[in-house]
Formats: sequence, C-alpha cells, structure tokens
Amino acid sequence: MPPTQAESVIKNIIREIGQECAGHGEIVSETLAAFMVKAVVLDPSNGFNMDRTLMKSDVQKLVKLCVSRLLDSKNPSLDTIKMQVYFDMNYTSREEFLEEHHRVLESRLGPVMREITDNRACAREELESLYRKIVSYVLLCSGLGSPTDIKIVREATAALQSVFPQAELGTFLTLSKKDKERQLHELTMIVTGIRLFNRDCGKGGEGIDDLPAILHEAIPATTQHIDSQIQIAQDQAYRYTAILEKAAKNPLMSVELQPYMLKEVLYNVRQYEVFLQIILSDVITCAQEVEMMTKQLGAQLEQLKMTIKSKTAVPTSQVFPIFIALSRLWTSFQDETVLISVLSNLTTHLEPFLGAHDLLFPEKVMQNLLDGLTVKTDVCRVKEHLEDRVHLVDLRKQEWLFPETTANFDKLLIQYRGFCGYTFATTDGLLLPGNPAIGILKYKEKYYTFHTKDAAYLFAENPEHYIDLIKEKAKKNAELIQLLELHQQFETLIPYSQMKDVDKHYIKPITKCESSTQTDTHILPPTIVRSYEWNEWELRRKAIKLANLRQKVTHSVQTDLSHMRRENYSQVYPPKDASTQSMREGSTRVPRPQIYLAGLRGGQSKITSEVKVNLTRAVDET
Repeated sequence: MPPTQAESVIKNIIREIGQECAGHGEIVSETLAAFMVKAVVLDPSNGFNMDRTLMKSDVQKLVKLCVSRLLDSKNPSLDTIKMQVYFDMNYTSREEFLEEHHRVLESRLGPVMREITDNRACAREELESLYRKIVSYVLLCSGLGSPTDIKIVREATAALQSVFPQAELGTFLTLSKKDKERQLHELTMIVTGIRLFNRDCGKGGEGIDDLPAILHEAIPATTQHIDSQIQIAQDQAYRYTAILEKAAKNPLMSVELQPYMLKEVLYNVRQYEVFLQIILSDVITCAQEVEMMTKQLGAQLEQLKMTIKSKTAVPTSQVFPIFIALSRLWTSFQDETVLISVLSNLTTHLEPFLGAHDLLFPEKVMQNLLDGLTVKTDVCRVKEHLEDRVHLVDLRKQEWLFPETTANFDKLLIQYRGFCGYTFATTDGLLLPGNPAIGILKYKEKYYTFHTKDAAYLFAENPEHYIDLIKEKAKKNAELIQLLELHQQFETLIPYSQMKDVDKHYIKPITKCESSTQTDTHILPPTIVRSYEWNEWELRRKAIKLANLRQKVTHSVQTDLSHMRRENYSQVYPPKDASTQSMREGSTRVPRPQIYLAGLRGGQSKITSEVKVNLTRAVDET
C-alpha cells in the first residue's frame, strides 16, 4: 500500500474511533485514538500482522477493540495511557516554552506594532493619536499595567516624554519600518526601567505587581505540593510492590490477584511519579533562576541610585543601559511567573488520572492484602544489597562500570528508567529499583542496573533473551513503552517528552585509570630563520653597510714583538689505571747443594788425605 493511501486509511480509522466513542458519551482526542490504534496493533494477542495489508474485517475488528478499550473507565492501563498522552501534548522544555511564549506575545502585539509603523500622520491631532498608541504599545509590551487605567497611562506617558518627546515624532516617521520597530522596542525597555526605578524609590510604579515577592511565595508552595504528591505516589507504589513481590513467590496468590490488575495500577502510579519528578526539576530550576535574578535586580537598582543620586541631569549613556537591564530582568521575572503557573496547572491536571486506585483498591482491601507484609521503600531495597558487588573475575566477557572507575557514572542513561530488567522479565512485569553500586552492565552501548548481584549474573549470561521478554511484555501493555523508555524498540511511539533524551543514549562512560605520557621537547627541527628582519630600516642599514664594504680594503700590521707569537694547542690523554694478567703461574727453584768430604778420619799414614766430591747438579738440569 502506498504511503499516502496508508495515511488516509489510518486517518479514517482514527476518525471512526472518535465518532464511536462520542456516540457513547466519551470525547477522545485524535492523539489518544492514534496511540490506542498502535497499542492494539502491537499486542500479539489481537492477531494483527504488521506485514499484511488490513482488510475491511481487520479494520472493523481494530476499531471495535480500540473503542472497547477507550470506553473501559475502570482500566488503570487506559488511565496511564491518557496521562502519557496529556503530558506529551501539554509539557515542553523550559527553553521551548519561553520561546513559544515570547512568540505568542509578539504575534498578539503585531497589529498594534503595524498600526504604529505604517502610520503616516501629518496633522497635529493625528500625531497626538500616534503618540497615545505608542504609550499603549509600551504598556502592552511591558505588561506593567492596563492601558485603560488613567493613572498608569499618565505615569507611562511622563516616563516616555522624558526620553522621547512628542516633538520627535516627525523624525520617527521618517525612519524605515525596521528602524521604527527597533526604536519602539528600545523605548519600551527604557520606559519600563524608569517605571521600575520610580517604584523602587516610592515615586510611582502604579499597577506594577511585586513579582519577586509573589515568586518567593509561589515557588515554595508549588514545590511543597509536588513533594507531597510524590510522597503519596511513592507510598502507593511501595505497597503495590510489596504485594506483587509476595505474589511472585506464591503462584496461588498470583492467580487470585490477576483480576485486580495490580500491575497496571503499579505502572499507573510509577508513571505519575516520573512526571512529577520532571515537573519538580523544572520548578527547582525556576527557583534557582529567581534567586539569581533577585540579586541582579538589587544590584542594578543600587547602581542606578549611585549613578543618579541627587543630580538634575545624567548622561543617557550611563543610565539607559541600566534601564534596559532592569527591563530585561523584569521580563525574566514575568516569564518565571507564567512558567510556574503552567507547571502548577499541569500538576493539578495529572491527578484525575489516578482515579482507578480508589475504585479497585480501597483502603480496606489494601489492608487485607498487606496483612503480614513488610513494606519497603526503594532506598531500603538499595541498602539491603549495598555491599554486594559484581566480581569481574566471574564475568570477563561483559563490560562493567563502577563509581570509582567511571568519571560520569551518575550521568549515564540507565535502561528501563533504572528498574531491574531481570526482575521485570522473570516476574512478568514487577518493577524493582536497580542498584548502580552493584555494577552497571554495558551491553551494545546501553547500560543496565540490577536489584541483586545474582540478577546481574543471570542477565549478563544471555542479555538478548531478557531484552526480548521485556519487549514482548511492552507489546501487551503499551503504557510500558514510555514508562520504561522503550522508544528505541518502538520508534513509532516516541513521545515528545522523551525526544530530547534520545541523544543521551550516546553518552559514553569516561573510565578512569592511571597513565603517564612523555613527549619530546622539540619533535620537529627548528625552522627559525635567524637572519630574518621584519624592520625595513634595519634591512636598509645592513644594505648600506654591505655597499660600503665593497669600497673598503682590509689592512694588517705586524710588529717585531708579535711576529713570532702564535696560539699553541696541546692535547694529552688523561692517566688511567691499567693492569695485566699472565696466562699461568710459574716458579723457579735453586738446586740443593750435595758436597761430600772423604778421608777426614785419618788412616795408617800420619798425613791426612782429604777428598772433596761435589755432586750438586747444575742449574740448567733442574
């Protein structure tokens, strides 16, 4: 089916659903009807094939199913979907809301602006009428009083005449349209600043509300109301969770509780809590902005008082910038006032979507179900397993992140809005908070937390299996797509409130580790030309010097005393220790003398005859 034809069929189905619901007294917006159509088609129990063209019988079946679900007033799942659609259509980010607010104001003032810029007044009465229109425009644009109040008009006229006398209208009319618009904008800010300064001095300020004081009362009241609603929602969620946790361990009790739609009620109150947290975050931002602007307003007024003091005339270059700054600060106060009002109204309009709780679970029924149970808060559940941590030795295949090794640990976008994916998949939809201290699993650039260490181990063994189980559960309960932020799995159902968070999926963890680097002092050889001169006068001086040297002759003189002198150089080697070693040890020995004497005892003759015999061997024979 071509895209245009398919779009036409879908519009007809949505229109028919709206008409059927209107016939039963229920007004359904097109957005809610479209969301319900997609939810019914996604539910596999309804038997719609996404790849097959819808027949007439399929369309009738689809319309019937959607109408029956939209008319079920006691279904908490429908309340959750209505809440999501309402929040998606009425909530915008702070920046986009202020931008849209200013655009609406400019569009409303457009006719008045054009009436002034297109004016071709010539007569005196026409000029006076034009001047009155400028005063009205200044009052409407600044928002400081009604242009129908005589006192306010007189005060604004006096302030305008001090900076833009009526005599200058002729010059104003000669300007181009853009210059007229720019000058009107500047005059509005200057007149606003003058009136605010007069109000601070007690000399004027008719019809100007004390916005800082109003905001200082409204913001704490709004914050307190939202905090109380969050506390009530959390208490309900903790009680439902305790009952479902017991039912998950007792199959018989689980069968008994199935008609009560306890899980759908839990999803409803959890979604309500999430929306209140988003609104509270914006209110806290408003409080911070108001506190900062209050200090700036006091500083600007004090500076203006010091500049003017008791002077009769002050240069416009000194006071006009301060008046403009005061006007811009007051405009910011007005923006914060409108934003706080919108957030407060949004909080109030979310409360009716909790009506199914009192119908399905009155206090008496809850007391019977909670008999013998211990209700635990999310904080208590996290503290129970605070010491349990994943050991990397057990799971080497997966990547785990811990607070001490990841710099942006708190900024990572956790899947399933921080709930334990393993518990949700294995208990058919029980929502238990994950504990990041156990360890965050990184799988396919996504991050998962778990309620216990055992749940983390089991999920890490086969993540795809549990991810598919969660996806199939979300098809049956379409409100889980936004509650658990499953918009990447169901791209056709991305709510506006989560469109701005899509890019956060790409936040990468910044891991920390000890490392060191060393670089060379000079990697590349120097390219400095030492002979370069930037000064042309220095170049001129060198050129003249070289030109003069061409006409010079070098002379040398030698005297009688210096003709034999010259510079002598000598080089010696420093002494060093040297030693030698023979290859073997050797020794010499002197032969032992062996001399014998014979005939010393005498004999028969009277003369002794001595004989000396030397038997000593020669030295060379030894």
